[in-house]
Amino acid sequence: MRRALSTLKVKPTEVVTDAAGVYPAVLDELIPRAWHHVEQYANNPIEADHSRLKHRLRPMRGLRTDQTAQVIIAGHAFMQNLRHGHYELAVDAPPATRVAVAFTALAQAI
Repeated sequence: MRRALSTLKVKPTEVVTDAAGVYPAVLDELIPRAWHHVEQYANNPIEADHSRLKHRLRPMRGLRTDQTAQVIIAGHAFMQNLRHGHYELAVDAPPATRVAVAFTALAQAI
């Protein structure tokens, strides 16, 4: 935990863990002001968000270079943002067809 905290540039204000008994004492010692959130499935949205990325990476057996990782992560983030309607592309299309409509518009623009 000390090593993980030393790599961060900011101190976390919220920490989500499982209900292991060691966490409260360690977190009180290392980050006394952080809110310790202990709830089953509290980190599920985070895990569910990158499950598609993990599903795609398993057949590839990992990423060989940092550049490959950067491209894959940027592409994944773009697709997630597109699906969630964060761009002005196909915002009026239904969510099920938003990606297809956006790619059609992008293809016409290119």
